[in-house]
Amino acid sequence: MSWYQKQIKLAAYPKGCHLVHQEIVSQVPEIKQYKVGMANIFLQHTSASLMLNENCDPDVRTDMDMALDRVCPDNLPYIHTDEGPDDMPGHLKTGMIGVSLNIPITNGKLNTGTWQGIYLCEHRIYGGSRKIVVTLQGEKK
Repeated sequence: MSWYQKQIKLAAYPKGCHLVHQEIVSQVPEIKQYKVGMANIFLQHTSASLMLNENCDPDVRTDMDMALDRVCPDNLPYIHTDEGPDDMPGHLKTGMIGVSLNIPITNGKLNTGTWQGIYLCEHRIYGGSRKIVVTLQGEKK
């Protein structure tokens, strides 16, 4: 059984849901060394989320962002506003969606479904670049 851990950085994205699957995989080529295992992908932020969802039609990402804004609108009378009016709605969305994914590794690849990809859901207007810790565990080839 082998363990490996690495911190990676995602580019800054505007508010919305963004397909970052390839951006993550390209920064962790060590996945290719695993025959079978698990990848934990952990976002080190509280106003953005990680999600596994539809990776083909970009309308899904647009609709997801629209629906999240309806569930947690920016214009409620939030008390926590020190970091701006979009911060508390970002925390709420992060709490609902989550900041980590566990994805099986099979024969050197993330074993996602045919139409699945990793999203970064950026809940802030100016969230900046985001840090992710990727932990791999499993049997190497």
